[in-house]
Amino acid sequence: MSLWEIFLLAVALGTDSFSLCVGLGMGKIKRKEIIALSLTVLVYHIVMPILGWFAGDLTGRFLGKVATYIGGAILIYLGYKMIRHGISQEEELPHVTYNLVGLLLIGLSVSMDALSVGFTLGTVKVNLWFVALITGIVAGVMTLSGLLLGRRVSKVLGERAQIVGGLILLLIAGKLIFRG
Repeated sequence: MSLWEIFLLAVALGTDSFSLCVGLGMGKIKRKEIIALSLTVLVYHIVMPILGWFAGDLTGRFLGKVATYIGGAILIYLGYKMIRHGISQEEELPHVTYNLVGLLLIGLSVSMDALSVGFTLGTVKVNLWFVALITGIVAGVMTLSGLLLGRRVSKVLGERAQIVGGLILLLIAGKLIFRG
């Protein structure tokens, strides 16, 4: 694989995280949470291809389904809460990203494709560690970019941004749950 192909692969793997994080960024996410989530996704996108390389296809499919459904359920909950808060503006938004378990589950849910890629990297002559590092860095930057973009949009749209962000999260949850 050329460097260009590795970069394109990394961008493709980071798109789920980017789109999810635009929605999350429209909620009232703190700087500390932005950094924590970006680093979590970065680490997952380094580790998952390596695990995929060593793990069997059956294990990957099982973990993929479980993580996808858990991640989808979390996104439905977050989306609902954001929409409800945007409409009523009475209750406090949940900060799942601040919670360690929430961070890990969100990171896992957007990194399952990287696990699958790890399975296929075993068939291609490539430096796995280099590909995993590039994938992680690109996914981390895309996560950070999505969160910051969502935050900026939130400032422009005000409280309505939470409704938009909630709808984005619900759409992504639907994609996660119903795509496979």
